[in-house]
Amino acid sequence: MSTSRTVICLLRNDLRLHDNELFHWAQRNAEYIVPLYCFDPRHYVGTYNYNLPKTGPFRLRFLLESIRDLRNTLLNKGSNLVVRRGKPEEVVADLIKQLGSVSSVAFHEEVTSEELNVEKKVKEVCAKMKVRVHTCWGSTLYHRDDLPFNHMSRLPDVYTQFRKAVEAQSRVRPVFPSPDKLNPLPSGLEEGAIPSAEDLQQTEAVNDPRSAFPCSGGESHALARLKHYFWDTDAVATYKETRNGLIGVDYSTKFAPWLAMGCISPRYIYDQIKQYESKRTANQSTYWVIFELLWRDYFKFVAVKYGNRMFQLKGLQDKSVPWKKDMKLFNAWKEGRTGVPFVDANMRELAMTGFMSNRGRQNVASFLTKDLGLDWRMGAEWFEYLLVDHDVCSNYGNWLYSAGIGNDPRENRKFNMIKQGLDYDGNGDYVRQWVPELQAVRGGDVHTPWTLSTAALSHAQVSLGDTYPTPIVIAPEWSRHANKKPWWSTGMGPSPRGKKGPSHTPKQHRDRGIDFYFSKSKNL
Repeated sequence: MSTSRTVICLLRNDLRLHDNELFHWAQRNAEYIVPLYCFDPRHYVGTYNYNLPKTGPFRLRFLLESIRDLRNTLLNKGSNLVVRRGKPEEVVADLIKQLGSVSSVAFHEEVTSEELNVEKKVKEVCAKMKVRVHTCWGSTLYHRDDLPFNHMSRLPDVYTQFRKAVEAQSRVRPVFPSPDKLNPLPSGLEEGAIPSAEDLQQTEAVNDPRSAFPCSGGESHALARLKHYFWDTDAVATYKETRNGLIGVDYSTKFAPWLAMGCISPRYIYDQIKQYESKRTANQSTYWVIFELLWRDYFKFVAVKYGNRMFQLKGLQDKSVPWKKDMKLFNAWKEGRTGVPFVDANMRELAMTGFMSNRGRQNVASFLTKDLGLDWRMGAEWFEYLLVDHDVCSNYGNWLYSAGIGNDPRENRKFNMIKQGLDYDGNGDYVRQWVPELQAVRGGDVHTPWTLSTAALSHAQVSLGDTYPTPIVIAPEWSRHANKKPWWSTGMGPSPRGKKGPSHTPKQHRDRGIDFYFSKSKNL
């Protein structure tokens, strides 16, 4: 087609124009740029161990929205997004042949085996066809080359040590400016149709009005969310107090789905936090957003250090645990039929919306691994299927933690489902929202229907084992809290975290840290 230099920018989890080194580099090194996204058939098969669907309806919808959004953004800059269905290494080979002018293929590096395998195959194709490969690192807040450890093998196995070292000795690089204009596609190159869920043999996502994440995919929506959460509402200034909420959109940043697909850059969020701190306020809440971004970095770097051990039954510690593979128990968990309302509410929210709060994730993971004793990978693969914000490193890293075989499990921590439910959903509004069978059970009693009298159950039109399951397990420590309902859970007076507005973290938990991993107390 052309004898001029052409660069193919192979996009994967970097679906943005802002702070994107690929476009920055290509703009300086080519006359023609081909931004390329491939719908890789390997993303739409079964998961590795339990053959669950790999990409669920909510994440697929979010991806398709993100692809459409990026195409619009690129069209406005004089470019376009070329979309193809097929394995990236094969699509790239076809384009190199077709165009005859490709000097380089550029992509962002990933860290886990399936993604690294794609990179290896693309490099092999390019070497065979005498095309250069240019790679960038752009998925983390701190650049891999700026970490204060001589080699990734020296990465601390304790998050706090990592965080303190990085905060003291590294700096966050400035964001790459968004180009005003992009060099065009080579003439005659077809853009390619964006497939539908049906085209990919996947089911369509169904909207649920109760969703805590009713947001659309794409860079423009991610930037609008940040503007709303920071500048329009100042919600970020109370993030540390509200982040353990369960109902509503604004109890937390909700950046994770956009971060997972690279629709927003962690460096851009950091840059905006710094601006917010200088213009509005700097407090524990604004810092906590950075603290959470650092956790995300940490799991990426842990994946670099440990490789496939992150996915293996024995985990990072090579620890043998007699995990069960009881499909009956697993099905009850994944379908929200455990008979433990706080677990069931969270699992149903996930199934119906593709989202679950951070607080909920910790609890249902603890329940699966500690109360049911099931193989942690069953839970990890179910989350991989359904989560709209699935990030392979964060998901598997967190599951390893919950299973007690990840980084720094100093004690064998276990969440108390009843205490947690009463602490974070004291009046039971969240449970009633997702478990309508228990709609007529008032206050905090909704967390322990099996402790209610026959008369109380009859009055609430609940028949245990019929309209709602009897618990598949009852942990002995639950009884300590089953009858200790907080004053607001009696239905007398207003709930401190009712349906309106964000939920607030109970005072005794305000400074617990990101979650239970660093709590000395076993009474969770």
